Amino acid sequence: QLQLVESGGGLVQPGGSLRLSCEVSGFSLDQYGVGWFRQAPGKEREAVSCISSPEEGSLYTRYADSVKDRFRVVRDKYTVYLQMNTLTPEDTAVYYCAAAYLSLCNDRDYSGDGMEYWGAGTLVTVSA
Repeated sequence: QLQLVESGGGLVQPGGSLRLSCEVSGFSLDQYGVGWFRQAPGKEREAVSCISSPEEGSLYTRYADSVKDRFRVVRDKYTVYLQMNTLTPEDTAVYYCAAAYLSLCNDRDYSGDGMEYWGAGTLVTVSA
């Protein structure tokens, strides 16, 4: 069982930046594609970004249209990061990371339906 842990959420002013982290303590994530999802109060969960497993060759990334010019997902052996810049109040949500074995971030994984493991989430609040 993979226990994903998100960190880095908090309160930030509009226009500010945050970096979220997703990791499994002491465990390599190289065999897993990792997605970032968010859910705002009263709204459906939505995909934010995804980065494929490096064991499948070239890395692939995907972004929601609403964040593609502002957010960037990167990874190292143990951690997947979501760098979020130019934040707006519309980015306020609980952010979750999720992982799927050898995922290339296909449509099913990117929707969340194919993700096998989920973290508990970290709250991001963008407010003046």
